[in-house]
Amino acid sequence: MPPAATPPFTPNAAWFLDIDGTLLDIEDRPEEVRVKPRELKLLEDLRMAANGALALVSGRSIAKLDELFEPLRIPVAGQHGAERRDAAGRLHRHASPGQGIDLVLGRISRVAKRHDGLVVENKGQSVALHYRLAPQLAGVAHAAVHEAAAAAGPGIEIQGGKMVYEVKPAGCDKGKAIAAFMREAPFAGRVPIFLGDDLTDELGFRVVNRMGGHAIKVGVGTTAAPYRLADPAEARAWLREWLAHWESTRDAARR
Repeated sequence: MPPAATPPFTPNAAWFLDIDGTLLDIEDRPEEVRVKPRELKLLEDLRMAANGALALVSGRSIAKLDELFEPLRIPVAGQHGAERRDAAGRLHRHASPGQGIDLVLGRISRVAKRHDGLVVENKGQSVALHYRLAPQLAGVAHAAVHEAAAAAGPGIEIQGGKMVYEVKPAGCDKGKAIAAFMREAPFAGRVPIFLGDDLTDELGFRVVNRMGGHAIKVGVGTTAAPYRLADPAEARAWLREWLAHWESTRDAARR
């Protein structure tokens, strides 16, 4: 059965939002993505409606997310859960694979220099090799990342995504990050809602499903999410519809 459009209105939501391809449109290069004031306000309004229970769950680093969403400073899981900042501002980091990531970075950087269209993104605890600018180089990117990861040894793993391969610390993922948030205030006791678009989000969808929450796939593709939205524009529109419903419910309760 294909996913339904959207879940029913859930007043006590805990929001978990992927960024690229979910809340924001994907650009050819990660650094080209920009956040408009309207999207900043959307996040501020969702956070207020959820009494602070809103977190970004992204493959980007926390440092890059803070730059992207300045001046907001909210709970966030970066690098697919390798690092996480909770609602109290405490930073949690997964054990680093150390020199393994440096080795991977060096190897795939050398490959990228030989092939126009391959873009290396050093996130700190993880490394990504993008081939969106040169889809014909998917095989080259696949081989480069897998060979580099094999040379680096244990403690790291490969994560595929949309036009990208990433090497990250083994044992961390978005699902575990969401589960950690849900054990803490102000998320605990609420219904988790997670919007994501990529393979990296599927473990998060499964965790949210097990918790009785709502997993929403943005875009096409096979998914564990029971709900689907067409693209980031439709996702943003649905979030604003949820806010409008929440505001009308709140106002009615005040009368």
